[in-house]
Amino acid sequence: MNTILHITKVQQWEQAKDLGSYRADSLDTEGFIHCSKSTQILKVAQRFFNNQKELLILFIDSEKVQAEIRYEPAEIGELFPHIYGELNIDAVYQVVDFDAGENGLFELPQEVINLE
Repeated sequence: MNTILHITKVQQWEQAKDLGSYRADSLDTEGFIHCSKSTQILKVAQRFFNNQKELLILFIDSEKVQAEIRYEPAEIGELFPHIYGELNIDAVYQVVDFDAGENGLFELPQEVINLE
């Protein structure tokens, strides 16, 4: 299984479960859902989700994703997985709470460390 990760808000994930598919805001604004490899998730969290609460990490089995996944370069030169369409929720096999600590910084959950 090839796992990719996505950070979302609890409320957005709850809506997705009711609807049967997940749409990140970036799907409407950029045409894809941003995802990360396990080695990238902490950098993404620190840059885009600093001091936010009620976050989750979605563990996605990329082989079960129905939409196209492309690995594309980001500003920092690394390739990141992008999902070009809605995410079918049956591709998500695990969901982990992911809130910033008291200092506003994130620490990798053990579930992510186990992927590396």
